Amino acid sequence: MATFNTNLPSVRIVQNFIKDKQVMEIKLITGDVITGEARWQDDDCIAVVESNNQQIILWRNAIAYLKAKS
Repeated sequence: MATFNTNLPSVRIVQNFIKDKQVMEIKLITGDVITGEARWQDDDCIAVVESNNQQIILWRNAIAYLKAKS
């Protein structure tokens, strides 16, 4: 069983987004774009809450990129 590797830069960046309540833009490999705040992450998923309070669980392997929304 793999453990959650908090030494990875990508994990630390998402943790900072969570801590700072940073709104993110997340583009999926399907081309869909989701905008919201990350609430938590684990080995496989990131939970995002959109502005309408809808929570979405995203599988990491479905994400093309994520970035801070300016």
